[in-house]
Amino acid sequence: MNRREFVKVVGLGSLAVYLSGCGLTAIKTSGNDDGEVAAQESVSRGKNMKIVVINSSPHSEEQSTSRYLASRFVRGASDVGHEVFVFDAANEETHPCRGCDQCGMDGACIFDDAIEEKLMPQMLHADLLVLVTPLYYFGMSAQLKTVVDRFYSRTTRLGSKKSMIIATAWNSADWTMEALKVHYETLVRYMGWQDVGQVWAVGCGSRQMVESSEFGDLAYKIGAGL
Repeated sequence: MNRREFVKVVGLGSLAVYLSGCGLTAIKTSGNDDGEVAAQESVSRGKNMKIVVINSSPHSEEQSTSRYLASRFVRGASDVGHEVFVFDAANEETHPCRGCDQCGMDGACIFDDAIEEKLMPQMLHADLLVLVTPLYYFGMSAQLKTVVDRFYSRTTRLGSKKSMIIATAWNSADWTMEALKVHYETLVRYMGWQDVGQVWAVGCGSRQMVESSEFGDLAYKIGAGL
């Protein structure tokens, strides 16, 4: 299938992909009559974007399902000229927000760690932030939550960006991703972001399951179709 056949847009350029057993089961659509909009028109408007991808799985590149999907997404985005920075939240030195308010919501954090030194400068100049997480007890990983809580130090300056989430889970019940979806959409609302994609890969409990499915190719096409 070509890009126009694959990309389905929800609202103002928002893509929602639902998977069951790592097989495509449904894509919510709205907008024009056939539900299809070229992603170049709806997300990047044909311009190269600066994209920050935040990986948060504590598993290795060879084992992680979410890292695999992120890597395919990154390759797709890079192949069409977008600039991509990947941050490994699980293996960098990070500290949780202490709520001390030293930053005043618009300044340096008291922790001079990888979030402050490596990630924050990239996020401040990014057009699109991509949150990548395995589902842990029906929420995002602790590693990703640590990063999200640190958004506090630049809340206003991180606003008005585009955002996307890629999540994988072993469970495949229809309610598996409900809590994480609500959390993400609440974050989008609070930060004033424009959601451009929600990828919920349920029933994907092992690397072999993901790699043997079509989902890697789909993740690539999402990146290439921005």
